[in-house]
Amino acid sequence: MKVGIYTLGCKVNTYESEYIKNLFTKKGYIISDYEDICDIYIINTCTVTNNSDNKSMKIIRQAIKRNKDACIVAMGCFIEANKNLSIEGVNILIGNKDKSKIVEYVEEYLKTKENIIKLYSNLDNEFENMEINAFESHARAFIKVQDGCENFCTYCIIPYVRGKCRSKPFDLVIKEAKELVLSGHKELVLTGIHTGNYGRDLDKEINLYSLLKELVKIDNLKLIRISSIEITELTDEIIELIKNEKIIADHLHIPLQAGTDEILKLMNRKYDTNYYKEKISLIRKIRPNISITTDVIVGFPGETDELFDQTYNFCKEIKFSKIHVFPYSVRTGTPAAKFKNQVPNNIKKNRAKKLIELSEILEKEYLTSFIDKKLEVLIETSNTDFSTGHTSNFIQVKINEQIKRKELIEIEIVKEEYPYAIAKRV
Repeated sequence: MKVGIYTLGCKVNTYESEYIKNLFTKKGYIISDYEDICDIYIINTCTVTNNSDNKSMKIIRQAIKRNKDACIVAMGCFIEANKNLSIEGVNILIGNKDKSKIVEYVEEYLKTKENIIKLYSNLDNEFENMEINAFESHARAFIKVQDGCENFCTYCIIPYVRGKCRSKPFDLVIKEAKELVLSGHKELVLTGIHTGNYGRDLDKEINLYSLLKELVKIDNLKLIRISSIEITELTDEIIELIKNEKIIADHLHIPLQAGTDEILKLMNRKYDTNYYKEKISLIRKIRPNISITTDVIVGFPGETDELFDQTYNFCKEIKFSKIHVFPYSVRTGTPAAKFKNQVPNNIKKNRAKKLIELSEILEKEYLTSFIDKKLEVLIETSNTDFSTGHTSNFIQVKINEQIKRKELIEIEIVKEEYPYAIAKRV
């Protein structure tokens, strides 16, 4: 039987979908393109914004329409956030618990033809373990080390749909990392809903620093990347490790969300702009060419033109190498949904456009600074005309020759051709 899987949202969802692919493959199912006529469709949904909700529903409806006789599975954050939602044509509904049981649920449905709903009032406090020993869909292998979030930023629905922070056991992370390297992966990406919180629910000696300290010892591992980390979780120990261990990628994604103290306070973020700026300065002293990327929300309730300009100028001052821009999205059930001074959509759209334009300028400046410099790149896609991949500092490189996927090669940047850096093999 053919299985089509569609993944929306974050790297955690990508990891979970890869795990599910492996489960079905081991049971003899054929993993097919989601656009094909499949016997089973699995949609791993996202609910971080209204657009995520709309896209999740769109993809679910497409699957139902494509094959009315297929088993349709909808799971993940959108389902967790909308437990009372009834979708005609969906046969299995689960949230963010029991994803590891998806094959047995599908087989139960195929046998009985009775719909299955597995939704719970609370998510468990224990990590639902998943392990992958070969990450076939990506040259860079992801490891989900953590789930859940307890930051409760006022705009964010994720703590409500992912539950409390919980971590994968330390020894299992190391075991999985070693197996992925043995299967040919040279780069590992540590991912979680709140990655920097890793280990807080485990032994008091275990945290992200102790995990990184052990991972850097793995033979034949060339690069470790942290998918995202809060500025407050870049401890002195971690910064010292970044300074001394070149195996840790020359790239950090550090969410900002707003460049004004007034909005940061309303968002319930755990830092101010001065703290953020000083920590970035410290990181750049030890890694002058590091790529710092970020997330920014525009149009948060109460954001005036003046406050937006402060955020814009702060981003310009920090010189991010890329800004992921999100117009504020009202999430029912979050404190910010009830805030006064909601910003009209047209203003949010204009502010997003302006900040995206700034991001492009900063991206080009960063790319241009590496012209004539030599870097290593991990090849992620390849065809007869060209190959692409990312460097340690996450520059997207294009090389006009066919190179084997997963190869780590030395290149020289020739020119900027946004969004790529055109390079030649050294």
